[in-house]
Amino acid sequence: MEVRILPDKQILGTEAAACGAEYIRKAIAARGVANIIVATGASQFEMLSALAREKAIDWGKVNIFHLDEYIGLPETHPAGFRKYIRERFIAHLPQKPLSFTPVNGSDPDPEHACAVLGEMIVKHPIDIAIIGIGENGHIAFNDPPADFETEKPYLVITLDEACRKQQLGEGWFPTFDDVPKQAISMSVRQILKSAAIVNTVPDRRKAVAVKGALEGPLTNRCPASILRTHPDCHTFLDPDSASLLEQKY
Repeated sequence: MEVRILPDKQILGTEAAACGAEYIRKAIAARGVANIIVATGASQFEMLSALAREKAIDWGKVNIFHLDEYIGLPETHPAGFRKYIRERFIAHLPQKPLSFTPVNGSDPDPEHACAVLGEMIVKHPIDIAIIGIGENGHIAFNDPPADFETEKPYLVITLDEACRKQQLGEGWFPTFDDVPKQAISMSVRQILKSAAIVNTVPDRRKAVAVKGALEGPLTNRCPASILRTHPDCHTFLDPDSASLLEQKY
């Protein structure tokens, strides 16, 4: 894993976006199309803004997937990730992407939604997954102890208390009881099938998770630790998120 510590979250976002953009350009040059995953959440604001401004990307040749969605929220809910992707990313692109495949948390049968998504993503091998790490060490909504074994591309997940508190703390919901208890999430193994991964992790509130992911044991108790097994993973930190690390990067 390549680890870079940048002076602040703005520079972090710009550098992470530049890294992801280069993989997108290479995929388009090689095959005429790029398949990407983009993350959501407050930690991704700067990166997504910078990625939308990257030059020389033919977004009309890019298929966009995302990682997860709450079960039971309408697509218009302010905390929903479908709305987030459309408003904070796609709306700022210079042209429409080739496609956007949302995670349909509104499906009355979440297992059906998982199956539909699974069939779709198998047809679109991912060139670059742009992700983050949660305060509890999760990747996507794979909270600890995460399932490292399943080959299912998408899963129905019961969110743990730490994850739900993070969503409340980031201001997405008015009270803890308003935070949904379940979500549809891309699985750990599906994320690892991406040809490359860009991992964007700013802020001091992520420092414990970052230390576990980079310097702790490889364990499903810190799901992000599995990223160390990926052959082409790039992690971007700021001084706050890197503040507990002991090694020099």
